[in-house]
This record gives sequence, structure tokens and C-alpha cells, in this order.
Amino acid sequence: MGADGGNARLSGETALISGAGSGIGRATARLFARKGARAMVADVNEEGCRSVAEEITREGGHALAQKLDVTREADWEAAVARVNEAWGPLNVFVASAGISAAKPVIEMELAEWQRVMAVNLDGVFLGTKHAVAAMRRGGGGSIVLVSSASGINPGAGASAYAASKAAVRQFARAAALEYGAEGIRVNTVLPGGVKTPMWRAMEFWQDLLRQYGSEEKVWEALAANTPLKRFAEPEEVAQAILYLASDAAKFVTGAEIVIDGGWTLV
Repeated sequence: MGADGGNARLSGETALISGAGSGIGRATARLFARKGARAMVADVNEEGCRSVAEEITREGGHALAQKLDVTREADWEAAVARVNEAWGPLNVFVASAGISAAKPVIEMELAEWQRVMAVNLDGVFLGTKHAVAAMRRGGGGSIVLVSSASGINPGAGASAYAASKAAVRQFARAAALEYGAEGIRVNTVLPGGVKTPMWRAMEFWQDLLRQYGSEEKVWEALAANTPLKRFAEPEEVAQAILYLASDAAKFVTGAEIVIDGGWTLV
């Protein structure tokens, strides 16, 4: 794939992207719109998804902002129904919403564990369930689930996050087997370190800022054990999502693309 997604195109396609108010989801929604898709920008953060939808519209694309709590089935039903009403059957679903909790097992409250699982795993299940039902009406589609390199190599303090992301990998493989014959493809991307707001929300972020003096120095320190010696930009992950969502990958299902700068190799 080149910097502009190679031959991947989404002209006239309808897409729903969860977690699209920031980070990887935002980059994906904007890239999809540039490639011709009509993008529903869905996020629990209403202000964030409205801002992204407005950006897309100003750039000449087509977008709808939708408040979406991925843990609430009623929200999924409303989002898919709105896509169908506005643009017709859903063609592409990207599950990008996610949270983390950086705590050792013994220090983690059950409620914290359950919250990570609710967003990262229940949200993927609910989104896929309703996306599949909508795609059946349109004769097929593409589902891309955002897992994580932590689902391959977990880190200390990331038990809940790593467990949820490992589960997403197996969920995707099972769903790919279930719905391939109906023309519905299910694939995953597994990012490593990416410069997203999730990192800045971590409890240790401010300590690292004080230690290293600037965000750029913090990113460098966090990427020190990565062969490419840097974190990814959200747009780099969005390019892989675009490939899997498009007809360029029409014979690809149950696959995983690891986007981690080689981190899982060491």
C-alpha cells in the first residue's frame, strides 16, 4: 500500500466507525471519506464525533455524527437504523472504540476489569452482531475490528486490556467462519504503540512528562524497545483498515495485520 492507500477505494460505500471521535477511529473516518465513503462518525463523546463529522464535511465528504455508547445495545440499533435511513444498507463496520486500565491484577477493582471488557469486547460483539444483520440486507460487507499487539504480547499492568484484545482476535476468526459464505468478511488490525489520546489519559502519562520534559521525548522513550524506534501515527493504522475494508482485500477474511513497528518480534 502506498501513502494514499494504494488502489483501495470506498466510492459510494456506507461505513460506521465506532470510537471515531479521536485517535485511530478519527483518522479512519477521515480517510474513508476521502476515499468516497459516507461515514457515520460514532463515539460516546458527542463533541468529538461532531467535530470530526464537521471536518469531513468541510473537506467535501459525507458524514453523520452519532452518539454511541458501545456497551448499550439500544445505541447500536439506533446507529445502524440511522445509517440505513440516511444512506441505505451498511457496507463497512470498523470497531475502533477502546479503553485501557494500567494496573497490576491485585490492585484492580472488579468494576475496572468489567469496564474494560464491556467497552473492548462487549462493544465488539454488539457492533458485529448488528453490522452483520444490516450487511445481510445489502448482500455482504466488510468488518474490521481493532485489536492490539498487546493481544499477542501482553505487558505487565495491562492484564485487562491484553485479555480483551486477545479475545477480539479469536472473536474475529469465529465470525469470519460464520459469515464468509454470506459475503461478509471479518478481519483485524493489531496496532502497537500509536500516538492517540488513550496514552495521554493513562495515570503514568504525567509522570513521564515530568521525567522526560516533552511529549516527543515521552514517545521516544516508550518506543525505545521497538525496532523502528517510534510510535505510529493514527493515519498509518487507518491505511491498513482501509485496505481490509475495500475490495482490494475482497479475498481476505479471518486475517490479522500487525502494525507495531516490529514490537512483537522482540
